Amino acid sequence: MRWNPVAAVLALIGACAVLGLPFLRVAPNRLVSGAAVSLLQALQGPYWGLLALLLAIALAPWLRPTRPVLWLQVAAALALLAGLAGLAGAYASQAAQTGSPLARTSLGGAFWGLAVVLWLTAVDALQRLRAGLAVRLAVLATAASLLLVLLLSGACDALSIMKELANQSEVFEAAVLRHIAIVLAALLPTLCLGLPLGWWVCKSARGRQALFPVLNIIQTIPSIALFGLLMAPLAWLAASYPALARAGISGVGMAPGVIALTLYSLLPVVRGTLAGLEQVPGAVREAARGMGMSPLQIFYRVELPLALPLLLAGLRTATNQAIGLAAVTALIGAGGLGAIMFEGLFSSAHDLVLLGVLPIVALALLADTAFKVLIHLTQGPAIGPPTGLPA
Repeated sequence: MRWNPVAAVLALIGACAVLGLPFLRVAPNRLVSGAAVSLLQALQGPYWGLLALLLAIALAPWLRPTRPVLWLQVAAALALLAGLAGLAGAYASQAAQTGSPLARTSLGGAFWGLAVVLWLTAVDALQRLRAGLAVRLAVLATAASLLLVLLLSGACDALSIMKELANQSEVFEAAVLRHIAIVLAALLPTLCLGLPLGWWVCKSARGRQALFPVLNIIQTIPSIALFGLLMAPLAWLAASYPALARAGISGVGMAPGVIALTLYSLLPVVRGTLAGLEQVPGAVREAARGMGMSPLQIFYRVELPLALPLLLAGLRTATNQAIGLAAVTALIGAGGLGAIMFEGLFSSAHDLVLLGVLPIVALALLADTAFKVLIHLTQGPAIGPPTGLPA
């Protein structure tokens, strides 16, 4: 093909975002939306060079997707991501010097739209290049490093979201740790229950017919409803058995949240375990039996290692799901990043909402990347097909 339709659609979406949405919003305080500032209005000084990168991103899809063109798309996308963040910070600093101390400069729809488009453009180019995991990790690390340098240098301190972070620094750190604790507390019992259940449904057709309908029904229950269903019995248990109350079991707080997340996480873990065990060759099991291994030894020493890639894929899904759903547990007093997010929603402070949302996205991305590495390591190196890209 002489042009890249996916990148062309992304470039069109990016153009619509630039022309139709504000790049920044400057408001007199944190509670009002403020005046819109377009990308062209925000451009200043050396940042006018971003227009050349935007032009490269816009024209590259219409060129033949050779390897140099695809790498140009990746490099331009990463440079634009960092450049747009730097531009937003520079404009916010200028607005803070000339305006009221209470004035806030928030990132607008064009910024977020362009950020998504640029990242998808880089991902599409890497897929067409058939880049390996190491290259993808290097690109991800480069993007994260560029943004981290900007944040640590103080170039973005005048942005509203960074002011919210400064005001909520102690609460933010505690919320991140609490969020991670909730997710880990849910994944541990998920593994302890999911692995034996996956082994059981692999060996028993009746068990499969009995278990999966129950797990499927749990997935259809809204998270808020499930929290509500758990609150009454847990409150009764805490009142009836004071030892449970002293251990932290109650109708609100972390206990119902962890139990609900565990129930939601069981389905992908059990399915992943079942899929992994089903692809273990029967001859391997027979050889293990011939060596005198018990069923439990066969599971842990033979079947589990061979099923590990698919099991990790199921755990990857469960982890990302738990990271997202853990935000909702703040509604029942569990805390975490959801508490910051809902505080922003209730007070109409949009940047405070983002302060809770963006770390959740970052945690999910970090966990997903870690599981990709683990799955790759358990599968071993693979030799891919020729790229077939023109030089």
